[in-house]
Amino acid sequence: MIAVDTNVVVRFLTADDAEQAARAEAVLRGGAVLLLKTVLLETEWVLRAGYQLEGRAIARGLRALLGLPGVTAEDAPAVARALDWYEAGLDFADALHLASSTGARGFATFDQALIRRARRRGIAPTAFAP
Repeated sequence: MIAVDTNVVVRFLTADDAEQAARAEAVLRGGAVLLLKTVLLETEWVLRAGYQLEGRAIARGLRALLGLPGVTAEDAPAVARALDWYEAGLDFADALHLASSTGARGFATFDQALIRRARRRGIAPTAFAP
């Protein structure tokens, strides 16, 4: 199994450099690949901030990537929950933090918008202000 960097994932999803996109595709379709949560987090940020893509398009791309044979996400259940919550309106980073916090009593944050969004959706662990 190999892990890939954000730039490989971004080249694959955007195909903005034909030569690198082909090489990225060969890697991602070539066997056992591990997508780290940190790479997914950075990929979402690059696609949103750098490429100005909408959240739904980003989520579709990430889901398609994770659906490739041989591609596995680190902590796949948490990543799947985070993508669901992202599509439901949470920021991807916040969703991934919460989804990765299973087993915790709560999630302390000063982000009042996150607290409201998470409560409206009944997300556990409960986000709260310290």
